[in-house]
Amino acid sequence: MTLTELKYIVAVARERHFGRAAEACFVSQPTLSVAIRKLEDELGITLFERGGNEVGVTPIGQQIISQAQKVLEESANLKELARLGHDPLAGALRVGVIHTIGPYLLPKLVPTQIERTPQMPLILQENFTVRLIELLRQGEIDCAIMALPLPDAGLMTQPLYDEEFIVVIPAGHPWSNRKAISAEDLKQQNMLLLGSGHCFRDQVLEVCPELSRFAASSEGIQRTFEGSSLETIRHMVAAGIGITVMPRTSVPKEERNNKLLRYIPFERPIPDRRVVLAWRKSFPRAAAIDALAQAVYACQLQDVKMLTQPPQVQPSAL
Repeated sequence: MTLTELKYIVAVARERHFGRAAEACFVSQPTLSVAIRKLEDELGITLFERGGNEVGVTPIGQQIISQAQKVLEESANLKELARLGHDPLAGALRVGVIHTIGPYLLPKLVPTQIERTPQMPLILQENFTVRLIELLRQGEIDCAIMALPLPDAGLMTQPLYDEEFIVVIPAGHPWSNRKAISAEDLKQQNMLLLGSGHCFRDQVLEVCPELSRFAASSEGIQRTFEGSSLETIRHMVAAGIGITVMPRTSVPKEERNNKLLRYIPFERPIPDRRVVLAWRKSFPRAAAIDALAQAVYACQLQDVKMLTQPPQVQPSAL
């Protein structure tokens, strides 16, 4: 039994598909399949139910894979513990970030981090919340910057900042002269939302109850369009396809002079989201986590409420 084999079975359990799991592990499908069959023979059990379009996990397989995830996590911690013997800030920190935060936070965070702790370069990965949580549990990344709510995944979290949502409409829209817009008004419009898998889509639907009920209706399906990124949606709004909701950090000051768009705040209570830093409870480089959080606080993001905390504060468990 090897760590590589454990990584393969965890990947198959996550992807429910041998081909996709092989791609995620950067190996050929035959290589992955042979390794998993070898492990099953060694253990004398069947881990996966093969057949059909989706691979199933057997009951005993679920237990083995759960333990494999813990082994992979602990093996990743061994390297970090060795690094602690020198300098907890020395060496790369593997950071995940969701798609609706990365493009707007990283341009400020990376130079700030380089200035403050040049010995700790950031290895960055942008992905969906669900995927980042899986990577955290497997020890593939060290921490992740995401937005609440998060599933109960045994993670530690530290608040970073709160940011409000804002309505984006095309220039010349009947609402152009409004000072504020209510969530209820959105149901009357063609809404542009991120596709399934983006947590910001769920956050918009959750904090705007009227829009949520509307999007779930048959009429809402016809009048709600999906985009692959906030920037794609921004261009679609400018083209007059519909309106959308975006987080404040995605609207820098220079963008507010865009002649094709209008940015209008919500009526109170203004919907918002809390951005947090999450990491495994067992991750040993506490000083590195704190250094990253302090770098975010130092970014001075526009139009957000920074939730600055002094060092050594006990973070919350999730």
